[in-house]
Amino acid sequence: MNAYRRRHRRRDTADLDITAFMNLMVILVPFLLITAVFSRLAILELNLPSSGDELADAPPEMQLEVIVRADRLEIGERNGGLLTRLPKRDGEYDYAGLTEYLKRVKASFPDKLDATILLEPEVPYDVLVQVMDAVRLFEEQPLDGAGQPAGEPVRAELFPEISIGDAPVLKRS
Repeated sequence: MNAYRRRHRRRDTADLDITAFMNLMVILVPFLLITAVFSRLAILELNLPSSGDELADAPPEMQLEVIVRADRLEIGERNGGLLTRLPKRDGEYDYAGLTEYLKRVKASFPDKLDATILLEPEVPYDVLVQVMDAVRLFEEQPLDGAGQPAGEPVRAELFPEISIGDAPVLKRS
């Protein structure tokens, strides 16, 4: 009988010690909630370039393209070709020149809202963000009657509806 009791002895179930895990959660959850308030996300809606499915009867619409190359920015019209090139200055892209040229384009096409940004694969992400900012809007200082700055700078939109894609590969000769 004694051997029977040894073989069929009740085994006690082990309790899980989750005290350390609970302490971690007590600290981690409030910390994450507090930091979530301070993080601010800026979300821009991007469109993919159209595949070219247009009505045959409609006249071709101006399709503005900004191509970011390793050594320059190119502004062009998809149907009409290259409009201008802005080479790098002192190793930096000419964002101010890009904005100024796009302001002239906007003056010619005031109802145009969309633009396509095409990038070469080696272009850094930061450059994409700065080009998008230059294409989307600009800041201008209002002037009074004497030509002196008056008030706070005003932000105005250029081409807020941005599509992004890969730049066409250049043929090296």
